[in-house]
Amino acid sequence: MSLRQFSLALVASIAVLSGCASGSLPPAPQKAASAGYRYQIGPGDQLEISVWRNPELSAKVPVRPDGKITTPLIEDLQAVGKNPADLAREIEARLAKYIRDPSVTVLVTSFVGNATEQIRVVGQATRPAALPYRQNMTLLDVMITVGGITEFAAGNRAVLIRQAENNKQYSVRLKDLLKGGDVSANVEVVPGDVIMIPEGMF
Repeated sequence: MSLRQFSLALVASIAVLSGCASGSLPPAPQKAASAGYRYQIGPGDQLEISVWRNPELSAKVPVRPDGKITTPLIEDLQAVGKNPADLAREIEARLAKYIRDPSVTVLVTSFVGNATEQIRVVGQATRPAALPYRQNMTLLDVMITVGGITEFAAGNRAVLIRQAENNKQYSVRLKDLLKGGDVSANVEVVPGDVIMIPEGMF
């Protein structure tokens, strides 16, 4: 599915949500199964590659839109979809042709990530956005980043779509969380979650 098709599908879903309550959906679980999470590099990420005792081979490189990187002595190495540790081992294998026992560290210094690594917030958020996921991220963290909900939002009819569970839908209580300070409405999010906030009926 293209980004445009996904966006159109979300708009249609928000329209449906605006006209019906999400009370029939189960509440989102407070704890999410995110143990063992390992970040996967995405297009647009910035990487810092350090080669021990070989500073001339170390570099700061962007991940190109085609998902590849180029470093000294290595051209067009696929980075997207790999975690930093696995990419470091692959760089070591490539550099072993030129230097003895290379030791490489890869750090992601600026995160964009694949869509599967992002939390997307659409609808009546103050600043709808796609956010890079970070370990132990919660719904409150997400809403602070997007500036909360608009005055027109039906916050307690918001829906969380969990792509990691075959797009299972959960109800989330954003109004209770943000306006009422109800911490029981805060839940953990996982990579790929989409939070849809419908407009209230006036």
